[in-house]
Amino acid sequence: MKILVVAPSWIGDTILAQPFFALLKRNTPAARIEVLAPDWSAPLLARMAEVDAVIVNPFRHGEFSFFARRALGHRLASADYCQAYVLPNSWKSALVPFFAGIPRRIGYQGESRYLLLNERHRLDTDRHPQLVQRYAALAGPLPAKLPQPQLNSSAEQQKAVRRALNLPPDSTPVIFCPGAEYGPAKRWPAQHFAALARLVATPQSPVWLVGSARDGEVGDAIAAAAEGAALNLCGRSTLEQAIDLIASARCVVSNDSGLMHVAAALQRPLVALYGSSSPAYTPPLSPKAEIVSKNLPCSPCFERECPLGHFDCMNGISPQQVAATITAQLSLSS
Repeated sequence: MKILVVAPSWIGDTILAQPFFALLKRNTPAARIEVLAPDWSAPLLARMAEVDAVIVNPFRHGEFSFFARRALGHRLASADYCQAYVLPNSWKSALVPFFAGIPRRIGYQGESRYLLLNERHRLDTDRHPQLVQRYAALAGPLPAKLPQPQLNSSAEQQKAVRRALNLPPDSTPVIFCPGAEYGPAKRWPAQHFAALARLVATPQSPVWLVGSARDGEVGDAIAAAAEGAALNLCGRSTLEQAIDLIASARCVVSNDSGLMHVAAALQRPLVALYGSSSPAYTPPLSPKAEIVSKNLPCSPCFERECPLGHFDCMNGISPQQVAATITAQLSLSS
């Protein structure tokens, strides 16, 4: 029984889809789950035990490419999938399973996908306020407790990434993830990250900054302001290497970002910083995660930049408050 899943484009959303994969496997243990996903999320899916294969989705976020999607669907027609699940709500995301001729094509109604999907669900936002619940509900009735995301990372993989990046083999780092793809309104200020690094860094537990190449500039700013208390690795590691770096962390401090969800799926002690976004919709799914938010009347605004110009939702979270939360998290996990 082969199942094709069209995955979301974002790293965090891909992590939040894993409970859905787990429920599919629980409901149909013999199923082979193959996932159509962007190349940048393939390393995440490769670390999920439920996923049997990844098919690279060559289309960038927002790219339509009707004829190329039709051609990809025709190529997949010979794979004999019995059903497909389309997790994104966009019209174009349902094209490939349709052109592949997959008999059962399942997803939310989304952008009026009457022809493309033949099993359409209506989204009940009151019943399923969290994104993870919305994905999981496509697999059937939700259990009392959803499976938690879980990424695999072995000790050998963690040692290998340190050798590759010339990092100390025995240190237990505190890792900061200062990026957030959506925009500046989700990012704790660089000067706050730098002040926190000066508060918590020790010789045995150095502060390492982990993120994509797009986070390199803010990483440089944090490292400079931290006056030697933080090492900037943003852009120096691949996503696969970032997984193994985070897996060996003593604690992780992160904005609401894809790497925040990675840290949660690796079950590391985590301090998650929320400002413009909502932990009610996409919380870190881990008992070892602590959310820090000012809970201002203007939050969450879901804007890319502060519409009021003051950015109090993030400026108001002090480095001292986050340092105290780190201490509390480490005491709980010790």
